Amino acid sequence: MKTAFVFPGQGSQKVGMLQDLYNEYDIVKQRFAEADEALGYSISKLCFEGPDTELVKTANTQPAILTASVACYEVLKEKGFTPDIVGGHSLGEYSALVAAGVLDFKDAVYVVHKRGEFMQDAVPLGEGAMAAILALPREEVVAICEKVNNEVGSVQAVNFNCPGQIVIAGATAAVEKAAEEMKAAGAKRAVMLPVSAPFHSRLMEPAAARLKDELDKITVKNAEIPVVVNVTGKILTDATAIKESLVVQAAHPVLWEDCVATMINEGVGAFVEVGPGKVLTGFTKKINKEMQLANVEDVDSLAKTLEFLQGVR
Repeated sequence: MKTAFVFPGQGSQKVGMLQDLYNEYDIVKQRFAEADEALGYSISKLCFEGPDTELVKTANTQPAILTASVACYEVLKEKGFTPDIVGGHSLGEYSALVAAGVLDFKDAVYVVHKRGEFMQDAVPLGEGAMAAILALPREEVVAICEKVNNEVGSVQAVNFNCPGQIVIAGATAAVEKAAEEMKAAGAKRAVMLPVSAPFHSRLMEPAAARLKDELDKITVKNAEIPVVVNVTGKILTDATAIKESLVVQAAHPVLWEDCVATMINEGVGAFVEVGPGKVLTGFTKKINKEMQLANVEDVDSLAKTLEFLQGVR
């Protein structure tokens, strides 16, 4: 049985994350120090002390989660555990690429900080929105988005997370109209999300163009571990193809359900969520109830996961 390590995206951050692992492991201290150096400000202080109002800003959240996730991965690696395959949700794809040897950690921290800035700049505050649609089939969500897109303004399905949970994004009025129509069509809920931009929608094209310039400045290597990418849900190992997919990903839907299905088809039976929160663990449960699941975000979960990995080895 193969093991996948999967890395969380934006929304999993919380003040105080990784403090206990930081206190216990030198490799965690080292990664946080490198992140502070790469950014020119203390992401460590922001992670451990807040304030939350600063941590939730996209340009801070992205390097914070990446640093926390990679630090968790480094501890697992020190303990002798590496994955057969990796993937990450949105921002988490960058953590996965560090784990796979594609991106240098400090380069990745800097790039995701810029990515956050570019995404925030792409659409003025208040002009873009996102909503989670629960319990409406994929085809219906896509069809309603297309209808509203033609009548009101830009809106599309952007996160295919798991059966029964799809996120839509676009211009605020169009997202609100689509959410109403989806409720009328039988969605259990249509919830506006507390986000500052319509991530992964076509409105992010300006951010994708600027991101390409940043990615051109850093070294991108072939993957040492297979990586399942968001834009296709397929495995990539070639450096050039991975770089292209990262540019596209900024303004393209995240096919997370497809990513997990690909890993399972490759023989994965155990998933470890590496980094803060358990969002991806919840998605995996809904995608396939047979999977064995674990996560690492603090000292307690690390101890349980080391035991779990010993068992599935």
